[in-house]
Amino acid sequence: MRHEDIWRAIDTLAAERGLSASGLARKAGLDATTFNPSKRSTADGHARWPSTESVSKVLEAADATLEEFATLVSGARALPAGSRPITRRLPLIALTQAALPSYFDEAGYPVGTGWDEVGLPEVSDPHAYAIEVGGDSLEPVYRDGDIAIVSPLAPIRRGDRVVIKDRKGHVMVREIARRSARRVDARSLNPARSDISLPLEAIAWMHRIVWVSQ
Repeated sequence: MRHEDIWRAIDTLAAERGLSASGLARKAGLDATTFNPSKRSTADGHARWPSTESVSKVLEAADATLEEFATLVSGARALPAGSRPITRRLPLIALTQAALPSYFDEAGYPVGTGWDEVGLPEVSDPHAYAIEVGGDSLEPVYRDGDIAIVSPLAPIRRGDRVVIKDRKGHVMVREIARRSARRVDARSLNPARSDISLPLEAIAWMHRIVWVSQ
C-alpha cells in the first residue's frame, strides 16, 4: 500500500459522491483543508498518511464500506458473484488524436467537445476515458480497432500498461518496467519499437489502462 493510492482513493470516493476532496472533508465534519495537496506531505517533502480517524469519518459521511474503500485503493472494484457488468458512456478518441492539446487538461482529464462516445464496462474513476488503437504500432498486445479504458485515478505499479504523455507533447502506450522516485522505465508493447526511460519531470501525466476490448 502506497501513500498515493490512499489519497487517490479518497479523491475518487469524493468524486463518485459529486464532491471535491474538500467537500467530502466538510461533510465528514473535518477541516476543509484536511485532504488538500499541501497536507499530503510534510514540510520537508516526505509523504504523509491520512489518519485512520479521518478515513473512518469520510467512509461514514460517504456511506461507504471499508471493503469499498479497499477496492478504490487497489484501483478496481469487484463485481458481486453472478452480477452483470454495468455499462457507462465514456468519451472516446483515437490514439493518434491523444497528443492534440484540445483533448486533455493539464492533469490529463478529458476536456472539449471533440470526443466521441462508447458504451463500455463501468469503472470507478469519474475521469475515465477510452482510446481506440489504430494501425499495428502496439501489436502483438493490442491490435487495430481495440478499445482501451484508461483511468487517470487508478494506481500504477510495475507490469501495468499505461498511456504516457511527455512534456514535449508525445503520447505513447508502454508497460511499466520500473518506477522509482526519480524515473520511469517502460517497455514497448511492440518489439520493433524502443523502450523508454524518462525522469519524472519529463512526464506531463501517466494513466493506467484498466480494460481492453479484444
